[in-house]
Amino acid sequence: MVLLIIVSLLVTQNLSAGFALSRWQNFLETIVDSMRNQIREIIRQRPEPYLSFIGTLFLFISISNFLSIVPGYHPPTSSFSTTAALAICVFFAVPFFSITQSGLAGYLKYYIKPSIFMLPFNILGEISHTLTLAIRLFGNIMSGTLIGAILISVIPFFIPAVMEVLELLIGQIQAYIFAILAAVYIASATRAGRNEG
Repeated sequence: MVLLIIVSLLVTQNLSAGFALSRWQNFLETIVDSMRNQIREIIRQRPEPYLSFIGTLFLFISISNFLSIVPGYHPPTSSFSTTAALAICVFFAVPFFSITQSGLAGYLKYYIKPSIFMLPFNILGEISHTLTLAIRLFGNIMSGTLIGAILISVIPFFIPAVMEVLELLIGQIQAYIFAILAAVYIASATRAGRNEG
C-alpha cells in the first residue's frame, strides 16, 4: 500500500489537462480508462461510483502479485488473511452500493426473491461469494509461489525463469478475475434493487 500511495502521489502531482501529456499520465489514463470501460460493460451503469473501489482492488492485487519477482518478497495475496480481508471488503461493498442505488427496502427485497422461502439460500449465497473470492485468490497465488520455489531448488535456472513468467501472468489474471467478480456481485445486487424499486 505504501508503494501504491507513493507512486500515486508522484504520478499525479504534475497532471496536465492539455494535449502535452507525460508518459506517466498517458499510462495512468490508459489504465483508468480500461478499468472504466470494463466496469461499464459489466455493471451496465455509469462506472464512476464503482471505479475507485474496484480499481483499487485490481491495482492492489495486481501490484502485489507482480512484485513476487523481487527475491525474498512474498505477495500478501498468498496469505489467506489478506485475501479474506479483500473478500470481506467486497462483502460489505455489495450492500453499500445496492443501498446507495435503490435504498434499504430495495436491497432487502433482493433476499426474498422470488419468495420469502429463498431468504436463507440467498444469505448463504452472499456468504459463499465471499468465501469463494478469498479462497480462489489465496489458492492460486500461494500454489504458484510454492511451485516456483520448488522448481528453483530442484531444476536448473531456465525452467524456474519460465515458471516465474507464468506465475506473473497468473497473478495478473487473478487480479483481473477478482475485480471482475467483485463487479459482477455489485452489479447483481444493484440491478436487483433497481428492478424492485
